Amino acid sequence: MDFKLATSAEILEQLGSRLREQRLLQGLAQQDLAAMAGVSRGALRNLELNSGASSLETLVRVVQALGLAGELQPLFALQRRSIAELERTRTLRQRAPRRRPV
Repeated sequence: MDFKLATSAEILEQLGSRLREQRLLQGLAQQDLAAMAGVSRGALRNLELNSGASSLETLVRVVQALGLAGELQPLFALQRRSIAELERTRTLRQRAPRRRPV
């Protein structure tokens, strides 16, 4: 799935599915992973099946418990751009014309 073309609901569904796959690959039951992550089993189930109903904290705790926290780092890496690139993308500020008093 190309996340660039997906809706937010599709991305959330895919995220939950991938976390479930990781849990199963590691041979963990929902109850065990929930205990490791310090969340309830219901919170984990919601994350896997209905990611939109989960908190960001639940996501991070589960990712950490699965040993995948390093996978989050590229999401927030600052993208360095040269001055030339910044100049090319710079747009001049435009203002609406002033209204003349009547």
